[in-house]
Amino acid sequence: MSAQTPYEILGDDGIKALARAFYEAMDDTPEFADLRNMHGEDLGKVTRMLSAYLTGWMGGPPVYQMIKGTMCLTDPHKPYAIGPKERDMWLACMDEALCRINASEELKTMLKEPMFRVADTVRNTDDSSCPKERDPNIIAMG
Repeated sequence: MSAQTPYEILGDDGIKALARAFYEAMDDTPEFADLRNMHGEDLGKVTRMLSAYLTGWMGGPPVYQMIKGTMCLTDPHKPYAIGPKERDMWLACMDEALCRINASEELKTMLKEPMFRVADTVRNTDDSSCPKERDPNIIAMG
């Protein structure tokens, strides 16, 4: 029997729960305030876009690609200074989200390196200097 993909393990509902838990962790953890400040007040759209991205990335239907026409994440993140600190905060939020949805240790291990590669891909500076205020006309991943 072949190994299951993360999509097969979580399913649509599990991936949606993961995306919600990710932004909830970001929203209610003071250590992630700089990362949270990159997002608009309403996290609804960005949560849906993360869910869409993760669905295809984890082996499910290419929902994000059908919406955006690409799987590229670097363009939507260009307006933000994303350095090692922001990358690591993103990964910590994802770790917390996986805990919040009671993901198995097997799934956490399966995702650890690939999640790092995704987070490091959007890094666009060697400095860690998140903007303190976001441009209200820009919605990350939106």
